[in-house]
Amino acid sequence: MMMNRIYYYGMTTTSGGNLSILDDNGDVWITPGSVDKGNLTRQDIVCIKKDGTIVGNHKPSSEYPFHLQLYKTRSDIRSVLHAHPPALVAFSIVRKIPNTLLSPNSFVGCGNIAIAEYGLPGSADLGNKISKEFAKGCDIAIMENHGVVVGSDTLFHAFKAFENLDFCARVQINASIIGVPKYLKEKEIQLKYTKNHLNMDEYVRNNITSAEKAARRDMCNIIHRAYDQGLVNATQGSFSVRLDEERFLISPYGVDRKYVDVGDIVCIKRDMREAGKVPSRAIKIHSEIYTQHPEINSIIIAHPPYIMSYAVTDEPLDSRSIPESYILMRDIPKVEYSEFYRDPVESAQLFSESTPIVMVNNDCIAVTGDDLLNAFDRLEVAEYSAKALVFSKHLGEMVPIDGKQISEIKDAFNLK
Repeated sequence: MMMNRIYYYGMTTTSGGNLSILDDNGDVWITPGSVDKGNLTRQDIVCIKKDGTIVGNHKPSSEYPFHLQLYKTRSDIRSVLHAHPPALVAFSIVRKIPNTLLSPNSFVGCGNIAIAEYGLPGSADLGNKISKEFAKGCDIAIMENHGVVVGSDTLFHAFKAFENLDFCARVQINASIIGVPKYLKEKEIQLKYTKNHLNMDEYVRNNITSAEKAARRDMCNIIHRAYDQGLVNATQGSFSVRLDEERFLISPYGVDRKYVDVGDIVCIKRDMREAGKVPSRAIKIHSEIYTQHPEINSIIIAHPPYIMSYAVTDEPLDSRSIPESYILMRDIPKVEYSEFYRDPVESAQLFSESTPIVMVNNDCIAVTGDDLLNAFDRLEVAEYSAKALVFSKHLGEMVPIDGKQISEIKDAFNLK
């Protein structure tokens, strides 16, 4: 399942990449060599017994020596992931490490990163060079002229770190195309990650109306779509929908966005949370926006890679590229990373009918709408627009829609 996920998100090729886990018996289960990574089944996975015996329908991946070496080197590692996503390959062939201080999620989500010297694929020499770096305490190694290897306590945790680093690499590359990347200081990152979850009282649900059940299903469908389109990753991004004057639904903290289910969604009622569930850390800003803006019925906070290229540079995300972009995005103000989280009341005041989207430097984009689909549409259009603008940098200077044309758009679509 995890290799399928990596393959279909373009993070490895048919023949590239390999995954393994170490079980409680000391046996290693690893993906096979020379088998289509897009169609693996459970029966394709190969077991390398503790005594070295190989059991399975295929040969193990040719890279299995470094997997075994990592398990011997670090007793805390129970899963190893190796792949060749293009952005991280780009860093490997210039022999550099992505700067995770681009965003708090990247810095916290990736851990310690090192560069492992080049070695022949499948050789003991390569295993020794990778293990040497992990022995020093790294969690991820960029392999010179090769790719990346991640070690963790579970396969999902390895995948999360891998996904975060690939995201960081793509943002850094695109930011360098449009401008000069700006980086956070570690103490600024602590502003977001040392905050505890709100101390909220719990309430017990007696029943759930059909309307709320439908809203939960709609939220899950949109969250899954957002993940599949790369607008959020496994544990980032928050979504909410207003139910009525005193209740709204919000996505949970720490649940994999690809598989979030209706039962995971958290209902908030008058500053109380649904019993037994933990809401997104962004709940303060969601709650304050709903309090101040009765016309807003849905909020999405996300970290799409092309939008984030603008969030980590001084370059503005200009909505005057095509009419659809301006109609849905309008002008997008940027706020400082620290300001957005310091005072949710003041941050919520930034939003209005003519300002449905706010960009937070080095962190995210916050999108509002009169319903969930409207908010999601705005998010999609913003990311597609950012992508087009990044691509245009290779071609020449953008020629924006002029003031007269903007006035015509406002008149035709009744925009304020």
